[in-house]
Amino acid sequence: MAKQKYYVVWEGKLPGIYDSWAACQKQVSGFQDAKFKSYESKEQAEKAFKEGWKKHWGQGKGGPKTTVKQSALMLSKEEIDYDSISVDVGTRGNPGPVEYKGVDTRTGEILFYVGPIENGTNNLGEFIAIIHALSYLQKIGSSKTVYTDSRTALSWIRNKKVASSLVRNESTKKIWELTDRAVQWLHSNTYNNKILKWNTEEWGEIKADFGRK
Repeated sequence: MAKQKYYVVWEGKLPGIYDSWAACQKQVSGFQDAKFKSYESKEQAEKAFKEGWKKHWGQGKGGPKTTVKQSALMLSKEEIDYDSISVDVGTRGNPGPVEYKGVDTRTGEILFYVGPIENGTNNLGEFIAIIHALSYLQKIGSSKTVYTDSRTALSWIRNKKVASSLVRNESTKKIWELTDRAVQWLHSNTYNNKILKWNTEEWGEIKADFGRK
């Protein structure tokens, strides 16, 4: 069972503390320069909300305390590129049914959605979603950035191959077909888009999150 998280929204449509990503997302989606972060306990969230974003937003877990000036410098280096696409996967079991989507990072508008695919893994879904985003952007002639929260998928992109232990059988036929096509796309195409790791600790859940934490 997923551990309860609490989400602090310092700057959003309605600042406050929320007990689900779905509720938090409503407050920050489409809000220019929203500032929010997740915490493991309600007590931590309440303390952070009271102290304000300048002391917490842009600071990783266990990171050193900094002055406001230092914090501002850090934030300038870690700003979200809102002119981008964010992708994420929703699974029910791993392996299990997989669905993924790509959204406009600024507005949360769904740009593409696929699934559910009968039987796959989170990492394979993330990998396919990134390639789908690159293909989508190529078709419209866009050099926008693509965000993912999967380090594994990023490594597969760099290596232009996947390293999954998921067996190939009738139940996994579809996910493997999509994966093989994605790998082939990587070998057959070039792109200028940046593919970046979404900084969940500092920015909260990725904009395409399915809210199943």
